[in-house]
Amino acid sequence: MTTQSRSHQSRHEGVDLGRRNALRLAGMGIAALGAMPILHSSIAKAQDMSNGANNFYTSDKVNLHKVMFRNQYAMNVAGNLFTPKTLNRNAKAPALIVGHPMGAVKEQSANLYATMMAERGFVAMSIDLPFWGESEGQLRNLVSPDLYAEAFSAAVDYLGTQGFVDRARIGAIGICGSGSFVISAAKIDPRMKAIATVSMYDMGAANRNALRNSLTVEQRKAIIAEAAEQRYAEFAGGETKYTSGTVHELTVDTHPIQREFYDFYRTPRGEFTPKSSSPKLTTHPTLTSNVKFMNFYPFNDIETISPRPMLFITGDQAHSKEFSEDAFKRAAEPKELVYVPGAGHVDLYDRVNLIPWDKLDAFFNRHLAA
Repeated sequence: MTTQSRSHQSRHEGVDLGRRNALRLAGMGIAALGAMPILHSSIAKAQDMSNGANNFYTSDKVNLHKVMFRNQYAMNVAGNLFTPKTLNRNAKAPALIVGHPMGAVKEQSANLYATMMAERGFVAMSIDLPFWGESEGQLRNLVSPDLYAEAFSAAVDYLGTQGFVDRARIGAIGICGSGSFVISAAKIDPRMKAIATVSMYDMGAANRNALRNSLTVEQRKAIIAEAAEQRYAEFAGGETKYTSGTVHELTVDTHPIQREFYDFYRTPRGEFTPKSSSPKLTTHPTLTSNVKFMNFYPFNDIETISPRPMLFITGDQAHSKEFSEDAFKRAAEPKELVYVPGAGHVDLYDRVNLIPWDKLDAFFNRHLAA
């Protein structure tokens, strides 16, 4: 971390996270939360490690190498490259890129998926999106859907130039928000030969409309107006404001969806703070940049990805399943929508007994075959 970023972190560490309890929650309006069914008991138990929750899983069957590569904007993108210990570097292996949930970093969910797929014989690389984790970008936690999508293409650049990777057999997995970013990338990058999403969020629709289209246009305009006004304050040297993300403490009034995220991001189950951030800022995008999602339409023209195959995986209890269903409806063949029985949204981040590894393995083995 540069001296400049350390200074920025110190200056804003105690910053007000904005009206997240009033208008938005993880990019969703309060109306959306009111429309959601109660998914769990009234008080969630912190650090629920059921169903094999193992976000920080490591394997003695794979090698890990930290890598750094440039995107088209001359920014460094950080990755963790996982290779099977049985890898024949004189041959050409299939490869996968794995993107982390929105507001997370590669150490949260993406590393787990990359490790498990490397155990199955793939070269797999988790990446930090720009402005997050170990990837470059100032301000930290900035929202830029275009640069997020570009990170996947830059990862293809890197993998496709490695002697042990078959550049004709590169696929991608997007978890949560990265599901929408990888779709955005794949529409203009045919080098991604097969695309899977898990617990996908369409970050554009989630911010424009909230869950179940419950955010009114008036509420949307109020969010946009607040962000626009805040630009003046920050341009004049005022403190950076952050928004949405995961709450830092539970109360009797905390919504079940926030409890679900809290159990992952705010307990040892999944908490991870990179050197470029602080515990108070993890998961929270900047208020002024978060409205850029309002102009993000990743599912427009999704059918043009065909004939490359797409796999959408969601829990049948997930509050986010509407996004996978919408993408599946719009996509052209070949496509597949898989519901995981009994699984919620965050369950598929790290619950190894629920995540359908065999399905992912079969999908990529079939569509990235030599």
